Amino acid sequence: MKILVTATSFNPKNNTPALARLSEFADEIIFNPMGRPLTEDELIPLLADCDGYIAGLDFITDKVLAACGKLKVISRYGVGVDRVDLEAAKACGIKVCNTPGANLHAVADLAFSLILSVARRIPTLDSKTRAGQWPRSMGTEVYGKTIGILGLGSIGKAVAKRAQGFDMAVMAYDPYINEQYTKDNNITAASLDEVLRQANIISLHLPYNDETKNILNREAMQTMKQGAIIVNTARGGLIDEAAAYELLESGHLGGLGLDVYEKEPPSQSPLFGLPNTVLLPHTASHTLEAVENMSNMSVQNLIDVLSGKACSYTVV
Repeated sequence: MKILVTATSFNPKNNTPALARLSEFADEIIFNPMGRPLTEDELIPLLADCDGYIAGLDFITDKVLAACGKLKVISRYGVGVDRVDLEAAKACGIKVCNTPGANLHAVADLAFSLILSVARRIPTLDSKTRAGQWPRSMGTEVYGKTIGILGLGSIGKAVAKRAQGFDMAVMAYDPYINEQYTKDNNITAASLDEVLRQANIISLHLPYNDETKNILNREAMQTMKQGAIIVNTARGGLIDEAAAYELLESGHLGGLGLDVYEKEPPSQSPLFGLPNTVLLPHTASHTLEAVENMSNMSVQNLIDVLSGKACSYTVV
């Protein structure tokens, strides 16, 4: 068995039980040589003669899959499968699995950290203090405010619980919302427009697809309260970054916290120059606990499929 591993936090430098299990199972393991998500042209020669693939955030297109005749399973190191052409995988008879819940608390923690960091401009104050300055900055409190959660899946629910610890009122929009859950957990289910108009803070936890692309476009963000904050730890492309820049510069938006971008890594983004932004390098799932969970689950999924067993987390 030949296996390709492209998830950047699952590498031979980390001597983990998951890596040991994979090494025992596989005859050969190839690791990501770039330290970043791979392009089509970079991925094809590495994957062409592999039986299994533990995938990071690479774009796994029909062109890639057509060139990989031996491939039997794509085991996503994470939950999102929006960068995998699922129809092409199904047509090629390739199983696609993921690791739901593995990074749940890591992402929820970071989302709330971004909310606090943007509200109090913590990174800016830290850098100025380190530079010998003694700045004064007027932040805003999150205690008692209204948070709007777009996407009430497992991570959205975890963010809601953290917000309720700050006595925040929680509103949620999700096209597939579980209204019984919202009633039982003191969450107001509402339309997208209602959430945007009423919330002081918006936290994004939606998948990226044709329906959610630029769900926060210029028009949507203009309906938000003056000084509202947006954080995105879900997927780049949910926010129109150019429109967000203009609304941040004008003061209509109070702040923006991003861990994901339309283009990754971002280069020369005008957002870099704004003091009311906190910008992170797609790091939400990078905790010791989440990495261990994702490593164990992705390896188990891959071994199950290649051993002819049922995989509990098969997407297609």
